Amino acid sequence: MRIGIISDIHSNVVALERALEAMGTVDALWCLGDVVGYGPNPNECVALLLAQPSLQICLTGNHDAAALERVSWKGFNAHARRAIQWTHDQLNRHSLDFLSERPDKLQPDGDFTLAHASPRDPVWEYITSPAIARANFEHFNTPLCLVGHSHVPAIYTRREDGRVNGQTAAPGLPLVVADKDRRIINPGSVGQPRDGDPRAAFAIWDSDQRRFDFHRVAYDVAATQRRIIAAGLPSSLAARLGFGR
Repeated sequence: MRIGIISDIHSNVVALERALEAMGTVDALWCLGDVVGYGPNPNECVALLLAQPSLQICLTGNHDAAALERVSWKGFNAHARRAIQWTHDQLNRHSLDFLSERPDKLQPDGDFTLAHASPRDPVWEYITSPAIARANFEHFNTPLCLVGHSHVPAIYTRREDGRVNGQTAAPGLPLVVADKDRRIINPGSVGQPRDGDPRAAFAIWDSDQRRFDFHRVAYDVAATQRRIIAAGLPSSLAARLGFGR
């Protein structure tokens, strides 16, 4: 079974279209949340996801929850709050219904736990270091946990002796799960990467080979930037896409 894994689309439909095209045919599509926020095409992103016959799972992220007014906007910076307000005003009924039905944490099978941010705090916590990852291994029981939220592709591995190390998840460096290690894996962001690489990120899990492949694909960043400016959103949200930050 071939499963496409995406996260943090952030209303960037141009990037989402390109990522799905590059992904090709998959048996299932899992989205780890933050479909909306920051970017100029929230409704289009929801519609495109729903048009995928392989869509099996979509979680809610902190920006999704904020656009639904389920979490306070106080924890966001000024530009993010402005984008949340704009997104809140733009969402149509179809998008609202879809986003409001999403869980923030899910265990779809015996191998995986899925959370937007972390298994300990599915909405807010960033897993950005082995120390944070170590604490989170106590909050799920499956061998593998998939998270997004940081917008940085990463792998955290807990060894049998309890040690935890972290590494970058990169194209050309597949991860074969063939031992007793437990892992927290972040596929990176489709719509707003923050690792210095502006290309859209996603991963594919091959359950037969028990292998993760990590991918980056270039998209028309300038097209999304123009849409952000045309929507009246902060220009900094357009500029950061060009730098992958």
